[in-house]
Amino acid sequence: MTAVPARRLLLVHAHPDDESIGNGATMARYAAEGAQVTLVTCTLGEGGEVIPPELAHLTADREDGLGDFRIGELTAAMREVGVTDVRFLGGPGRYRDSGMMGVPENDRPGCFWRADVDEAAGHLVRVIREVRPQVLVTYDEDGGYGHPDHIQAHRVAMRAHRLAADPGFRPELGPAWPIAKVYWNRMPAEVLATGLRAAAAHFPRVAEPADVPGVVEDGVITTVLDNGRYADRKAAAMRAHATQITVSGEFFALSNGLGQPLLATEYYQLVHGEPGPGRPESDLFAGIEA
Repeated sequence: MTAVPARRLLLVHAHPDDESIGNGATMARYAAEGAQVTLVTCTLGEGGEVIPPELAHLTADREDGLGDFRIGELTAAMREVGVTDVRFLGGPGRYRDSGMMGVPENDRPGCFWRADVDEAAGHLVRVIREVRPQVLVTYDEDGGYGHPDHIQAHRVAMRAHRLAADPGFRPELGPAWPIAKVYWNRMPAEVLATGLRAAAAHFPRVAEPADVPGVVEDGVITTVLDNGRYADRKAAAMRAHATQITVSGEFFALSNGLGQPLLATEYYQLVHGEPGPGRPESDLFAGIEA
């Protein structure tokens, strides 16, 4: 019988590539340390733009094959960081990419933005009760930067966190499981500003803080993971998402061509559970007994 890893981490993201950009080094670190790392992605990212011209035919307004292609990119990216438990919420293609806020795709039947939150949370409860993670990582209530799928991922993750601990909610999904600590992805405004100034030497244009998810003043951040030894793994995972990301040394750009810093140190805000010793924490599992 296979032993259950003592530490178990669950991450909930909206689209393929969000996980590598926000948590790539964290995932690589904990996978290397023997933790069980489970990634749940809520959509296939069908509505994304495509950077390589030779793959432009995959976009939603042409062949609409980007979602299937991005499954392969996500698989390759997670191979780079050592994560083997990769799932799509409700199964691949259950929820479609909703596009940016205010576009017609927001009203498309089957898009994630229009999903019933309790129904979608039920799919995640099934995963939580199976995997029994002590730590959950997702976005804040604004989804980091206002993307509808990110906002919905937050809603679903936080709802599932509560429902999974309720023994009266769908007991057929398994025994209730309370998650000890919940974190939201964060980016310190000062760190980002420094990184954007450096990126300006490598890109004609750089991102604005509003383009970057989870930007907050430093006092909001509770947990700082110095994952420098996994910087190469994070960069490799991001390169695997070639339809969405261009990596250039310690910087990257999305399809908008706006440069951003590629940071191996990753930042979090603890929103549920007891903090471990020290301020800021240096371990998502700090204070959790094995």
